[in-house]
Amino acid sequence: MLTLAADIEVLARFGRALADPIRCRVLLALREAPAHPADLADALQISRTRLSNHLACLRDCGLVVAVPVGRRTRYELADERLGHALDDLRTAVVAVEADKTCVDADKKDCC
Repeated sequence: MLTLAADIEVLARFGRALADPIRCRVLLALREAPAHPADLADALQISRTRLSNHLACLRDCGLVVAVPVGRRTRYELADERLGHALDDLRTAVVAVEADKTCVDADKKDCC
């Protein structure tokens, strides 16, 4: 069983990873299938250097792993459950957004 501090750290790492739209796009792409960095950079239309920085962040957060394949490296989600979690989170946020349960959402631009 995780302690409260461990739970908070896990959620903070996940939040840090999702805080950037490019990292979100990388995670969603890897949810579909593992990929090599060059292919990811082309698919996302970003430079390989920029992608490398985002992949390093995602590795540090523990969300993706680098798998050596011959001379190349392939990236994939660290656990297949992350794909399900991304789907669940995406659909939950859309559902909450539709409800606008936060009464100050329009005033504070927070939700």
